[in-house]
Amino acid sequence: MTDVQNQTDKRGIKIQRTGITKLHLPLIISDGGKSQQVTAQIQFAVSLAANLRGTHMSRFAEILTARMTQPITPIEVEKILSTALKRLSTDFAEISLAFKFFVKKISPVSSKTSLSAVDCEFIGELSRGSRMKFTLGLIVPFTSLCPCSKEISEYGAHNQRSECRVKLTFADADKLGAVSIEKFVRLIEQQGSSEIYPLLKRADEKYVTEAAYQNLKFVEDILRDVVTELRHVDNLAAFEVECENFESIHNHNAFAGHREIL
Repeated sequence: MTDVQNQTDKRGIKIQRTGITKLHLPLIISDGGKSQQVTAQIQFAVSLAANLRGTHMSRFAEILTARMTQPITPIEVEKILSTALKRLSTDFAEISLAFKFFVKKISPVSSKTSLSAVDCEFIGELSRGSRMKFTLGLIVPFTSLCPCSKEISEYGAHNQRSECRVKLTFADADKLGAVSIEKFVRLIEQQGSSEIYPLLKRADEKYVTEAAYQNLKFVEDILRDVVTELRHVDNLAAFEVECENFESIHNHNAFAGHREIL
């Protein structure tokens, strides 16, 4: 059969990225030796030489389908991209795996166990002859309590659910085995006024409410605390942080953002 994709194109335009997007597959994510079955939304692309008409789209799905029963770690992401470089005869490949990752939470007084879903993303970029650039994306929820509200109010203070969105880019691909989703979730959620829990009994609710009341923070405070912690993380090359408070007394939100190259 005629291989139309391999026909010559004479327009002289190299395409930086072409591939598939919004592919959903069941994958196994391994984190610190513990594995979870997830449903991932995937974008997978390569560069296309100027003289080629198209890439082989079916090969992206073939590469990923072959990995469905194997635990995926950041190191495995580099292997997926290396396979793409070979099978698609390209000099650049990138992939994004977006999924819900569940972190165990234990209620502070009743010690009830529950699971908190965290939006997570593995992003890998690989050029021929180089090592992979790997970025971990996370969206971590917590509670924030307004210092100004507490200061000026005779009773109480307004608090709200908040989230911190981070993208962490790592420096040395040989050290990616030490990257832990759960570790970073714990680090980030501790910078809010209080952690949140899917399951709270009355004694837990009292504890969480009072803990936040004693740990008041503006959105800027939370952002700066996250940045301070990330500056001490080994093997980070760069990071992006954005914190957002879903305000309880306004019909708009408050946010703060920061980017840094280490």
